[in-house]
Amino acid sequence: MSEAPKFSSNGEIATPTSTETPSDLDAAIYARTSSNHQRFGYSIGEQVQRCWEQCDSSDWNVQYVFTDEAESGRNTDRPQFQKLLKNAKQGHIDVVVFWKLDRFCRSLSDLVKIEDQLSEFGVGLQSVTEYIDTTSPVGRFNFRNLASAAELESDLTSQRVKMGMHGLAKDHKWPNKYPPFGYRKTETDRLEPIPAEATWVQRIFRVYLEERSMPQVAFLLNEASLSTKKSNEWTRQAVNTVLSNEIYRGEYTLAGYEDHVSEYQIVSDALFSEVERVRYRFQSNTEMHSERKQSKAERLLDQYKRAVSGENDD
Repeated sequence: MSEAPKFSSNGEIATPTSTETPSDLDAAIYARTSSNHQRFGYSIGEQVQRCWEQCDSSDWNVQYVFTDEAESGRNTDRPQFQKLLKNAKQGHIDVVVFWKLDRFCRSLSDLVKIEDQLSEFGVGLQSVTEYIDTTSPVGRFNFRNLASAAELESDLTSQRVKMGMHGLAKDHKWPNKYPPFGYRKTETDRLEPIPAEATWVQRIFRVYLEERSMPQVAFLLNEASLSTKKSNEWTRQAVNTVLSNEIYRGEYTLAGYEDHVSEYQIVSDALFSEVERVRYRFQSNTEMHSERKQSKAERLLDQYKRAVSGENDD
């Protein structure tokens, strides 16, 4: 097999392609790795080589090669991916070839949206390792079925996770390995206040009432050489996470389940309420009520997402 032509950093082929015939399609190859240490089977070079072989067998002319290295596939905000879409919109591409669907796009919602967008430009998709080929009616039908099946599986997975979260919530258990600042996770997966950190939590609330500035509180915490739960410096957002987390007043919320757990309470209701009043001091009563209602909904959603991903703001 002949050696694939070289391509430049902006994706354009450095050497001319073969003469185009009326039945030929202009193809763009897309390859991606999620880290600088991607194992060989998923390397950029291997992906491009496989895609090039596919284009050769289909008599398609490879006009562009776009590669994103060490870029997450969970969103479409990737430099070369965006350049690919720009070229597709300008009519320079007939089909996009990739080695595997998860190299192209991991999010189902993004995938369907991108496919619709490319379809409007008259651009098809083809996967080397899966039967995805939207350049034909049958391929488009199979793609839609695949997308529907993936969406169903995603919904079922979310439902199972939510049911599991409800089980944890009834026992007042913490859903991931990252407890909030001020707590440790016990062997039974419940929270237990850490005396030294709990004292700092109380100080954060009181100092905020004195300073009335989250950035200033963060500055003072860093000056005191105190780090967050993940050993990071304090920021305005980290301070806000503490001040707005109702777990410190013993209010436990998970997957729609709410309960007061007295042994989780670190800050008194009066202190928490006073800090909340100061945080919303520049808003009208109507705005404050709306903001608090929205904040609670966002907090529920954020807790659910963190529970699933195992992440924590601190």
